[in-house]
Amino acid sequence: MSLSRTRLALFSTLFLITTVSCQRATAPGHTPATSVPSEPGDDVSVRGPVFADVTAASGLAFTYRNGEDADHQAILESLGGGVALFDYDHDGLLDIFLPGGGYFDGPDKKKFRGHPNRLFRNLGEWKFRDVTADCGLPIDGPFYSHGAAASDYDNDGWTDLLVTGYGRLALYRNDKGHFVDVTANSGLKDPGAMHWSTSAGWGDLNADGWPDLLVVHYVNWSFQNHPACDGANKKPDICSPSLFEPLPHALYLNQTGKNFTLQSNGIKAGPGLGVLLADLDGDGRNDIYVANDRTDNYLYINRGMAAFEEIGLRAGVSGDEAGRPGGSMGVDAADCDGSGRLSLFVTNFAGEEHALYLNQGASRFTYSSRVAGIAAIGRRFVGFGTGFIDFDRDGAPDLFIANGHVLRRPASGARNQDAILFRSLRNTGDPAGRVRFANVSAAGGDYFKTTHMGRGAAFGDLDNDGRIDIVVSHTNEPVVLLRNVFEPKSEWIGISLIGKAPKDPVGAVLTLNEGDRRQVQTIKGGGSYMSSSDPRLVFALAAGANYRLTVRWPSGQVQSFDDAALGRNRYVAIQEGENAPRPFPTR
Repeated sequence: MSLSRTRLALFSTLFLITTVSCQRATAPGHTPATSVPSEPGDDVSVRGPVFADVTAASGLAFTYRNGEDADHQAILESLGGGVALFDYDHDGLLDIFLPGGGYFDGPDKKKFRGHPNRLFRNLGEWKFRDVTADCGLPIDGPFYSHGAAASDYDNDGWTDLLVTGYGRLALYRNDKGHFVDVTANSGLKDPGAMHWSTSAGWGDLNADGWPDLLVVHYVNWSFQNHPACDGANKKPDICSPSLFEPLPHALYLNQTGKNFTLQSNGIKAGPGLGVLLADLDGDGRNDIYVANDRTDNYLYINRGMAAFEEIGLRAGVSGDEAGRPGGSMGVDAADCDGSGRLSLFVTNFAGEEHALYLNQGASRFTYSSRVAGIAAIGRRFVGFGTGFIDFDRDGAPDLFIANGHVLRRPASGARNQDAILFRSLRNTGDPAGRVRFANVSAAGGDYFKTTHMGRGAAFGDLDNDGRIDIVVSHTNEPVVLLRNVFEPKSEWIGISLIGKAPKDPVGAVLTLNEGDRRQVQTIKGGGSYMSSSDPRLVFALAAGANYRLTVRWPSGQVQSFDDAALGRNRYVAIQEGENAPRPFPTR
């Protein structure tokens, strides 16, 4: 979240001189983003709405609150919260966990308090019920919370939950649908003198099969280190993170599900906001990407046994095309260009472009925001939660971005911003390494026609119909539940992976071949912004066509399944080493 006056002045100038075409009805003070110009052969038409806002009738009533009514202008207020989607009760439906934020208490309003977090059980038919107390989670707010990350860290078959925040974090072990706070004996020690954890990602980093944990931390702000800062209009506002010292990030190695040990292993300090764990160089080991705020982003290549080499600048993913760092927040990765390799997408601050880094292989990436059409939306957005999602189920990953300013009084005059929906213009037969995106937000639905203070976003199939839905957390505005109602022409197959004990599947690569079309997807840890998404994968299928799915497990084992075994228009579970898929959900 780059907040320097120079950057704000640049943003203000760009905002005033840039002409944008109107694509939808706009709210007062709301200027819609532009779209990438089409080329011959591009199909940019989308029949909307793609998403329906079904929050009102769902029972999902919740708001993340940041305590800004104390009027401290504290940088703590700017981060917001995330979302975790996971099936806590093994009924085959994704449930929703939401961190609640916090506030400032006491006579001087400088005592940190937490707003309650909430777990909502998915009842089916787009109905949700608050089961926080029933499941043993605290009904009050233990601390000022931010993010959530879900994983079965103890390999008992039940997904556990980590919650991050200011002052501490919490680890809740899932005991068959009832949560137990095991933080005190977990070994999750603070990596430095103070604690401000933001995003977290799970994944096996030392090849022992157990999910390890990378927790990124932010800066050393406190009320003892709380300078007064002015915004562009000379009035008090949120300070830039560059005025504070970055905190060390924390790598915790899983000790066979019993506890964790804190490791350094080349992990550097940085004002971290986003983290992603995935095999980014194709060597079968999970690497780490960290999105930092106003300093270089980090790419940690796993050289084996959780020994990392940071190569972000050399690899071309530390900043923009000139290597300049940005105010980075959200991150995701996908094979968006048909190369079979994972490219990276990072959301940035106003005055900067959101960054698309296309993976060229051999740990080299090319900054491609402009050539791919991402930069066509301009530089006025402050991006947070993001994800590659194939919303139209055509086999090409599309892109969602939740936006919202962090300043109380931004130069644009508007804190709320519109979300962006990009559609991939890749077609079967396009050369590998080529991708272009079109802004189709106008067809996104009512949610995209109004502005929001967007923060975390999680992606998953909440009704098991093969279409990816979205849950978005906002600051001081109710969470929104976006149901994917797009009518695709394709069929589909959904995959849930279960590794051998230990079971962690992060890093698995799935390749579906169907005629001359290939789709490559991977299981990732972390991603988006302070959020945790559906671990299952959905592949598009041509109606009636034969296909074959190959799974390369993190262990190195490779298995293949044909369409006769997997079927279509359903979810199946694949257990590592078994010759036939299992029904989903598994019990």
